Amino acid sequence: MNLTKREFIQVMGAGTMAGMSMGQFSEASAATAAHGLYDIPKFGNVSFLHMTDCHAQLKPIYFREPSINMGIGSMQGNLPHLVGEHLLKVAKIRPGSAEAHALTYLDYEKAANRYGKVGGFAHLATLVKRMKASRPGALLLDGGDTWQGSGTSLWTNGQDMVDACKLLGVDVMTGHWEFTLGMERVKEIVEKDFAGKVDFVAQNVKTNDFGDPVFKPYVIREINGVPCAIIGQAFPYTPIANPRYMVADWAFGIQDENMQLMVNEARGKGAQVVVVLSHNGMDVDLKMASRVSGIDAIMGGHTHDGMPVATLVSNKSGKTIVTNAGSNGKFLGVLDLDVKDKKVSDFRYKLLPVFSNMLPADKEMDALITKIRAPYEAKLSEKLGISEGLLYRRGNFNGTGDQLLVDALLDVQGAEIAFSPGFRWGTSLLPGQAITREWLLDMTATTYSYATVTEMTGETIKTVLEDVCDNLFNPDPYYQQGGDMVRVGGLSYSCNPLGKIGTRIGDMRLNGQLIDAGKKYKVAGWAPVAEEARNQGNKQVWEVVETWLKTQPGGRVKPRKLNAPKITGGLPNQGYVG
Repeated sequence: MNLTKREFIQVMGAGTMAGMSMGQFSEASAATAAHGLYDIPKFGNVSFLHMTDCHAQLKPIYFREPSINMGIGSMQGNLPHLVGEHLLKVAKIRPGSAEAHALTYLDYEKAANRYGKVGGFAHLATLVKRMKASRPGALLLDGGDTWQGSGTSLWTNGQDMVDACKLLGVDVMTGHWEFTLGMERVKEIVEKDFAGKVDFVAQNVKTNDFGDPVFKPYVIREINGVPCAIIGQAFPYTPIANPRYMVADWAFGIQDENMQLMVNEARGKGAQVVVVLSHNGMDVDLKMASRVSGIDAIMGGHTHDGMPVATLVSNKSGKTIVTNAGSNGKFLGVLDLDVKDKKVSDFRYKLLPVFSNMLPADKEMDALITKIRAPYEAKLSEKLGISEGLLYRRGNFNGTGDQLLVDALLDVQGAEIAFSPGFRWGTSLLPGQAITREWLLDMTATTYSYATVTEMTGETIKTVLEDVCDNLFNPDPYYQQGGDMVRVGGLSYSCNPLGKIGTRIGDMRLNGQLIDAGKKYKVAGWAPVAEEARNQGNKQVWEVVETWLKTQPGGRVKPRKLNAPKITGGLPNQGYVG
């Protein structure tokens, strides 16, 4: 896609119009605000709707966006590494507006009480139907991380989300956490449930033996007479970030060269529009957009970045639009393309927050959700305690929800140090809300959530922290895996994001004393990727945390004090608010 500088400025301005007009509705009724949020003029002749990383959240939730999402090197000060007021300034969104609340952590508790919950498939379904009605032929793309992240998804082996997505009208999908259901289950869903209804695409998943494609690399669909190719890019590091035994026969990877071949092949078959449905993470997508030519847009996921404006990336054939649609079902991306003379000439992009009190629940979807949850409702809604403070997960170094988990692991497992994975999924709780089994599972539900206790030397502990830190702060996005830093309980340390691998972590202390490299320490954790962990008879982490919750005095959980590292490099940073 080729745009002049003037056109670039025009389309970037158009992409923020929804945000610029949002402020006038922030004091209005829900109905009036909804009118301003969701009545978007149709543009062009080809439209894509994009959801990603819903993590099996069928019901409306609270979800606090991060106050720390640091970028380093060329990534510093650029999307997606902007938080709070820095993000609002770039997107030209007024603080205090509904969209500002959806996109940032600012005045979170007050704004959450004001605007209510976000997401929920019944409300998302209403918005999808509204957008499809105004944009005939629009395709709904699902970027993955859909079949994992809740109690019902775990207990139904993903069937709840499969049924909900079919009813929602998903047209094309790729994946990541889906693969943690195992190869057989994934193939069963793709070949049976999705047959003739949903295309599961992934150009970068091949068999280990002969390198054959496991899934269709792409599909070509006509939208208003325009042939459009959607190429799938599954999470490239699945066998590293998740247990390898779950995908033992499959190879993954970024595979730029094959992506270029697929783009060229689709163009050769007459595709006038090429969109990549990606689960790379946004930084990886931005680099891929500069290296692979002929892609009109990359609609990405994995890193949970709700991007109110699109980024245009130059490459040898023109420019590629890169977007990311957040997480937990709280956003729907809308990309409108104007295709003339067999190529994209212009576009408009909007990221629509899904406010459950501004969008009526779709009756058919609401009925399905009620049916899905009915057998589990009593178990999910059981109250395990009351939180006196805000509980949240998202952020580069720690969150109060994860702090609760490591505090529980330390106490119940009798450990000196506790680790919790840097997962970005999980929901938030406001002060005074009940900690239910459902929330606990929203934070911990995987197919390998075994709680562990291991003896580690101080040297090994440092190696673990260094490895995860490099995954987060390597200056080359292709060496990042998109998660956050492992959450740490008991141990204090410093972190220099600008350091080289092996030198970022320092001043590790336990009870004020420096960690001894040769001494062994008792370390609690959960979600091990090693295959032997599933045969050791360990409890699931939610069982351990539930035990701890039930011992809290009066059933009340005091506000968690964050155990966050001292940052010794890379500040000030527009992705960091301490």
